[in-house]
Amino acid sequence: MMKPTITVVGLGSGDPDQLTLGIWRRLQAVPHRYVRTAEHPMMSLFKEHDMLYKSFDSLYEQLDSFPDVYAAITEALIQEALLLAASDAADDSGSAHAHEIIYAVPGHPMVAERTVQLLRERCPEEGIDLTILGGESFLDQAFTRLGFDPIEGFQLLDASDLKASLLRPELHTVIGQVYDEYTASDVKLTLMERLPDDYTVIVGHSLGIAGEEQILAVPLYELDRTPGYGNLSLIWLPRSTDETLRNRSFERLHEIVAILRSPEGCPWDREQTHLTLRKNFIEETYEAIEAIDNDDPDNMCEEFGDVILQVMLHSQIEEEVGSFSVYDVLQALNEKLIFRHPHVFGDLGANNSAEALQNWEQMKAEEKRRKGIDPTKASQLDGIPPDLPALMKAYKIQKKAAKVGFDWDDIKPVLDKIDEELVELREAIESKDAEEQASELGDLLFAAVNASRFIHADPEEALARTNQKFKKRFEYIEQQLRISGRTFDQTDLIEMDKFWEEAKKFS
Repeated sequence: MMKPTITVVGLGSGDPDQLTLGIWRRLQAVPHRYVRTAEHPMMSLFKEHDMLYKSFDSLYEQLDSFPDVYAAITEALIQEALLLAASDAADDSGSAHAHEIIYAVPGHPMVAERTVQLLRERCPEEGIDLTILGGESFLDQAFTRLGFDPIEGFQLLDASDLKASLLRPELHTVIGQVYDEYTASDVKLTLMERLPDDYTVIVGHSLGIAGEEQILAVPLYELDRTPGYGNLSLIWLPRSTDETLRNRSFERLHEIVAILRSPEGCPWDREQTHLTLRKNFIEETYEAIEAIDNDDPDNMCEEFGDVILQVMLHSQIEEEVGSFSVYDVLQALNEKLIFRHPHVFGDLGANNSAEALQNWEQMKAEEKRRKGIDPTKASQLDGIPPDLPALMKAYKIQKKAAKVGFDWDDIKPVLDKIDEELVELREAIESKDAEEQASELGDLLFAAVNASRFIHADPEEALARTNQKFKKRFEYIEQQLRISGRTFDQTDLIEMDKFWEEAKKFS
């Protein structure tokens, strides 16, 4: 039995003059010819020389996805090679290539050819000799016809798997596999995540093929309205030095913060420590919360950036001493999110938010076990930040206690407890004991927080709404006084209360 053999050759970008003499001779010598697709300009050369071949175009119609097509092509080639090597005809023909299969692909076999990668994985397992011969890639024509040097910085991306996170405007970017307008539309939407709608992009059709080549510069929003997409189409984004594009990247932020902290940077930033930045972190967080409460998207955009800056500064401080970098922060966060969402990234299910939260808590416990912490020996109240605002902290303490059954069955005894604490506060006020008064007030607030938990209202949010409501009503009083040309010392509580009641009608 002859050793099964598959030889992969590249047909180039479509210009017959660019086909190497060695590959042309190999194509003529091997009788068992297969091509991934007959939709390629080189097929005219096959016909001119009466060279028979079999294409896999029918699989594109039969199967639902490109991965399925590529897997089917690979399997077909492997089976044909095994059958051919086992047949008596292969042994008796006398031809050096009688047992060999030649598989021709567009361009270069090692550039954007998934079937070739699959053959490289499968052939050693099947005992098949695999030879890969070169060919002119569509990139050769892109470099020549579009006129850029890849040494300036270059990346090749696949239109079918394009992600905004892969885009780097400072590099020349070629996007291949843009087969049709639908693919171009997907590319457009992805590019719009990073680029302005009117950003100029270059579309290339049939580069290097006389009479068919088209090179078009179009605004991004018209990318999918440009006719002519096919197997030989690509999109080119010339490298850009536009700072506004660089400023949309996380890497640029990391670079800026590092510069600010460097000896050549800002004296104030260089002096900061975790401790000096602590209050800034708190203030920026509350300013972001205020923007959320005001439902102000413009201000949210700015304030969220200020919060991110605090994270970057703290991370940069640790990067300078070698403890960790912001990329370690990102890695830890990504891994935690994936680990704690087994119903999204794993095999567990979650039909509602309660089940999702249960999965989250289970995975948190598993994380502790992996760190050598026995969850059964830890307090149920562990994990609550000590510096959390008291109202929020009380809410979290009660929720954790309730999880293990330390809770009432319904809200009635909760309301009774509020009445009880109010009576005790009144008694403490009568006693004129300041310490006891503060203690009883705390008990009353704690009981009120418990009521908020039973009615599923976050106490921090509820009080924030009340604060905002009070502020608007009080501003109404101020407005009415200004209209009448008076100040607070020229009115009394009775009139202010009247204005207050009027304000309640509007809020």
